[in-house]
Amino acid sequence: MRLTSLDVFRGLAIASMLLVNNPGSWSYIYPPLKHAEWHGCTPTDLVFPNFLFIVGVAMAFSLSKYKRSGEAPAIALYRRILQRSAFLFGLGVLLNASMSLLNWLFQGEPPDFSTLRIMGVLQRIALAYLIAAIAVLKLSRRGQWIMASILLLGYWAAMMLLPVPGFGAGDLSAEGNLGAYIDRLILTPNHLYLRDIGFDPEGLFSTLPAVATVLIGYFTGDLLRDRPKRTSTTMDLVTAGLVCLVIGYLWSFVFPINKQLWTSSYVLFTAGWALLLLAACYETIEVRGWRWGWPFEVMGLNAIFAFLGSGLVARILLATRIGSGEDALNTKAWIYQHLFASWAGPMNGSLAFACVTVLFWWAILYGMYRQRWFLKL
Repeated sequence: MRLTSLDVFRGLAIASMLLVNNPGSWSYIYPPLKHAEWHGCTPTDLVFPNFLFIVGVAMAFSLSKYKRSGEAPAIALYRRILQRSAFLFGLGVLLNASMSLLNWLFQGEPPDFSTLRIMGVLQRIALAYLIAAIAVLKLSRRGQWIMASILLLGYWAAMMLLPVPGFGAGDLSAEGNLGAYIDRLILTPNHLYLRDIGFDPEGLFSTLPAVATVLIGYFTGDLLRDRPKRTSTTMDLVTAGLVCLVIGYLWSFVFPINKQLWTSSYVLFTAGWALLLLAACYETIEVRGWRWGWPFEVMGLNAIFAFLGSGLVARILLATRIGSGEDALNTKAWIYQHLFASWAGPMNGSLAFACVTVLFWWAILYGMYRQRWFLKL
């Protein structure tokens, strides 16, 4: 069974990612397209958890035959899960290293991997998928719910109660939180996103509540797999979404919603929005048969390629220059200034650059769709 609405939802997430990750200038961004500076949540902060939620929904379908058979999964299945996670993690590290490699290729600057960032978006997806998949295969339904609860409640308790040397307990600043301290011990500051303060928004410790995001997606997919395609199923999604939103919002009074810390309140709040967005896609596409989502389905079927390709091209645009001398602009800045800001102004030109980026990648993904080329890990 394949849900077209899930592919459309994934495509919406990819289109949103391309839009928010590729402004013409990071100095000119409309507020809804920015991440919250620290505590809080903007529409942009929903993109990443949506991907993890979608991973969980898809897992419910891909692993269903193993769960329903009642037989112990073969070692080969665990090996495939581990290989997939390792490959995804490796791609993320390679993407992190690509800027140094490109500067070496185009600028002649020797690469320096002593400050290579270890974690990142793909790395978090890989680890969260690995842990969640093993939990799904090894635990009963009750055990999975208990694990998700322990991850959220345990993370909250650890972040608020365990003291960090030099900062104490309950410090939720970038430098003083428990997750950053653990990342500095394991990964060392040189391999974190913010090396000067020793913090990584996709760190190891904050990946644990991200596993709960995947598990919530799995519970959702499990529900959809067993229910008829009716409005009553949509309403179940809406109800679950509203419950998650309310609990996440109320929890935020004692444990603030924060993407960079991936707080427990953030997990539930963003899961609530993911459930509501999926419900809208499910009702209109699966129940009513409307075909509005086809452009996004095209993008959703090659999500990994779009993520990797757009990330690499963005880095190439930064590593290459147009013109010569000290005043030569990198290719991205030149394109933004001459082809967009020159007629639309700095703010609208920055948005136009991002919109054209989305259309550019849609055209590439459409060509792949026509040829039936689908990148799967």
